[in-house]
Amino acid sequence: MSDIEQRLQLALETVQMAAQIAKSHYDAFDALQIESKGHQDLVSNADREVERVIRESLAAQFPDDGVVGEEYDNIASSSGYTWVIDPIDGTASFVRGRPGWCVVLACVDDSATLLGVVADPVTAETFHAVRGEGAWLNNRPIRVSGSRSLGDGAIGTGYSARVSGEFVLSVLRSLLIEHGGMLYQNGSGALMLSYVACGRLIGYTEYHMHAWDCMAAMLIVEEAGGNVNPLQAAQVLEQGTEVIAACPGVYDALLSLSQRAFSQ
Repeated sequence: MSDIEQRLQLALETVQMAAQIAKSHYDAFDALQIESKGHQDLVSNADREVERVIRESLAAQFPDDGVVGEEYDNIASSSGYTWVIDPIDGTASFVRGRPGWCVVLACVDDSATLLGVVADPVTAETFHAVRGEGAWLNNRPIRVSGSRSLGDGAIGTGYSARVSGEFVLSVLRSLLIEHGGMLYQNGSGALMLSYVACGRLIGYTEYHMHAWDCMAAMLIVEEAGGNVNPLQAAQVLEQGTEVIAACPGVYDALLSLSQRAFSQ
């Protein structure tokens, strides 16, 4: 079994275990201990517990791998592999008992994302991909939409207080007025990107996402036949990135729309 095959097996097992722990907290969301890290940026005791469990599972089998996570300090890699963790992407939904959240795990090297897993325990759906091998939803192959127009489906987007609200307003104006399209938002960038991968959305755009929010799901889109803006893993781990992902038939139009919006 190759290094990547071993890590994929561990990733799938670990994310399923972590997702069930998260789901148990979600089912009793009114007992969560919640803190605010900023506007619409929440963290709960569940986030911290889930990330700790994931880190412990990874370290037990691959102690020389690095770790980048949302809730704890980073660990440098001596193996060439780094794990990227978002214990609960969509915490604002999670802590209020709403669907639209997931557990996210990626494994990267210095240049690219090698594998990604996104699990939604509310719907019992797990998306995963391996570079060069394809993408799956609950172990069935998936493909992006065949749409060729921004008016032929919905575009997902996210927003945070880190960027100007004019970005979302510009995207909304362009989609509705110029292209007759629709905007979709559920609170989880990783989940919306995964919806692009299986054809539920035709694209996704966001001015800035952290590595743990996007690296796994962008690989899933790419391996499902979609287009994504180029990434350099080391740079994304440090700085995050803008995200543009879509089925091939609308990628250029979404890229143009997004670049105009990013300049707002």
